[in-house]
Amino acid sequence: MKQRTIANQSIGEVGLGCMGMSYAYGKANDEESLTVLSRALEIGVTHWDTADLYGAGDNERLLAKALKGNRDKVFLATKFGNVTDRTLTSHQDLVAADAPWIVDGTPAYARKSVDLSLEKLGTDVIDLYYIHRIDERVPIEESIGEMAKFVEEGKVRFLGVSEVNPETLRRAHKTHPIAAVQNELSLWTRDSLDDILPVCEELDIAFVPYSPLGRGFLTGQIKSFDDLPEDDWRRLNPRFQPEQFEINFEIVRVVEKIAAEQNASVAQVALAWVLALSPKVCPIPGTKRLKYLEENAGATNVTLTSTQLETLNSLSEAAGTRYPEAFMSFTKK
Repeated sequence: MKQRTIANQSIGEVGLGCMGMSYAYGKANDEESLTVLSRALEIGVTHWDTADLYGAGDNERLLAKALKGNRDKVFLATKFGNVTDRTLTSHQDLVAADAPWIVDGTPAYARKSVDLSLEKLGTDVIDLYYIHRIDERVPIEESIGEMAKFVEEGKVRFLGVSEVNPETLRRAHKTHPIAAVQNELSLWTRDSLDDILPVCEELDIAFVPYSPLGRGFLTGQIKSFDDLPEDDWRRLNPRFQPEQFEINFEIVRVVEKIAAEQNASVAQVALAWVLALSPKVCPIPGTKRLKYLEENAGATNVTLTSTQLETLNSLSEAAGTRYPEAFMSFTKK
């Protein structure tokens, strides 16, 4: 596996988003997921990404099993800020609110969260700790200021922010050096190319694209809305709706042609495009299948031609918002 860096720490070029193993994409299978995690270490996929939101802590507990005896081999990232257990939040007036979730970036909640994540992960230190969403009630300086104390205390090695705009990123970085930004970026979601990625390059911050395969759409494996399991949250995503699906599949058809030229998979070409954007980019495609883990890792061996890059760069973004409308208010703060 070729290497990239986050805060001067060497990691595999392609990381692993672990959310789908426990949350959002159908029924969990811990035994299968543990096999995937073990294989990830064998092939150099050493950057693992989770969050306390994923399965209300189930994903962190799953990773703890894989980390036993392997902790020093993994660059471990987790996140806080999206409240699932409302008994812990400091925003008491929102406890009973009818909202998709609560965002809490208060120092008190940050401290509760880091200690709980350390316990669930079964580790003494988190390599990269993100604030998962920005709490507009709390100045980012206060959230990052408390997180900086975790670094001083040895609970966390590096800090990250997720779903931020350039202004918030700059303010956070002034408070304490930010090692990584995690925003959505893929062939069908490109807004961060114009705003966040240039700031990351300027400030020497890693950019960690989540959903670099468009939540699986850009693998070409999902042929219609009906291919999604009944309990899969993508059934609520505007880009997967039947009226948008066929429009968006035109992106896949273009990638399929390039994949045939490269003798590669559609997913490998989509990831190769992301990797070619900048050396600062460290994608974390998610999977819970061994086949797709190995396929994604193979994207590091795909080198797109200038003509192929030009073709992919000219594609339009996807039709439809990347989240349901109720969730869009939590993005890019």
